[in-house]
Amino acid sequence: MLLFKDLGQMEYLSALSLQERVVEKKIKGEFLADLLLLLEHPPVFTIGRSGKEDHLLEPGRLPFYRTSRGGDITYHGPGQMVAYPLVDLKSRLRRDVHLYLYRLEIAVIQTLRVFGMTARRNPPWTGVWVEERKIASIGIAVKRGVTYHGVALNVNVDLAPFGRIIPCGLPWVKITSMKQELGREISLARVKAEFVCHFAHALGYSEVKELCPDDIRIGSRSDSLEAPITSGSKGF
Repeated sequence: MLLFKDLGQMEYLSALSLQERVVEKKIKGEFLADLLLLLEHPPVFTIGRSGKEDHLLEPGRLPFYRTSRGGDITYHGPGQMVAYPLVDLKSRLRRDVHLYLYRLEIAVIQTLRVFGMTARRNPPWTGVWVEERKIASIGIAVKRGVTYHGVALNVNVDLAPFGRIIPCGLPWVKITSMKQELGREISLARVKAEFVCHFAHALGYSEVKELCPDDIRIGSRSDSLEAPITSGSKGF
């Protein structure tokens, strides 16, 4: 079974903390279903384990966090669909990390196809591309066979902050969005719904269920998924 939950807008560190708690519960066998979290972040720059901090050209006042995912630097902001799959790769069907990344890319490509867009993979680089323009970034981490972090698909997000970084550490890359490619605002709710369907299909789930308010508690009552945690942000 795949459970999913739309958390709305959530601070980056709060979302990371929530993921880490779910991962620990999955490792201990206290939470068996796989979980897909969907959300938007307030404006923030993040950089992966091997990313170079000088790829942040102009930080300004935005928070900047080094995090445990793979990949280099990226930007998150309103109008971007962020998807964090918490998946047990010890499953017989999903134990290959490279296959898992491939299926994430396919789920995004199939989602974009619904909106009339032709997108592609671009090995050896991860993510999803429209011609030579990158529309979705992927960076994951795996802890004892359980994935966290995930996908950022540019839907209606402001692209200007990407000009303040070297996106993904690739000086030549151009960033795009669904809005820029299609010339109109796109329903983020519909994009999320389509992604859930295509993610479930790509990873072979036989049952998909939206997480209801009383289905799960992670930690204290204030940490429940229906009431996302909020916290302040600091640069480093």
